[in-house]
Amino acid sequence: MTYPDELLVEGEQVVMHKHPHWKMLVVPVLALLLVVGVGTFVAALVRTTTWAPWAWLALAVVGLGLVARLTVVPVVRWRTTHFVVTNRRVLVREGLLSRHGIDIPMRRINSVQFRHTVFERILGCGTLVIESASDEPLEFDDVPGVQKVHMMLYDELADAQP
Repeated sequence: MTYPDELLVEGEQVVMHKHPHWKMLVVPVLALLLVVGVGTFVAALVRTTTWAPWAWLALAVVGLGLVARLTVVPVVRWRTTHFVVTNRRVLVREGLLSRHGIDIPMRRINSVQFRHTVFERILGCGTLVIESASDEPLEFDDVPGVQKVHMMLYDELADAQP
């Protein structure tokens, strides 16, 4: 899915659009499997009791609440987080109902760095550090293909320089 063109200024083109790395979804998927597994086990334990329908209803309510909190919310957060590089700026947008973000014009970027641990190298992600005219460098965690993003961003910076 591309970044919406109506959110770009005239003459601006998207060079790269990414969501955070899929490793952010491992814990929510494990939580889903655990909730379903435990719920199924407890439902089987109470099936011979006279109050089994009430227990199943309670299990369903608790299970749905846990799945919503531990799985659906993180997946929606992942899906609604955007890291976008255009020919004019770097944009980061987060959130569904309440959105926040940051824009860094290319001309204000002083340097671009990346770092990743051995585990992140295996997964193909890392942290991108952008130093701009602001006080502190901005760090973007879990960027997929961080080395390629770094090279591409550096190339865009070279093109943006007068």
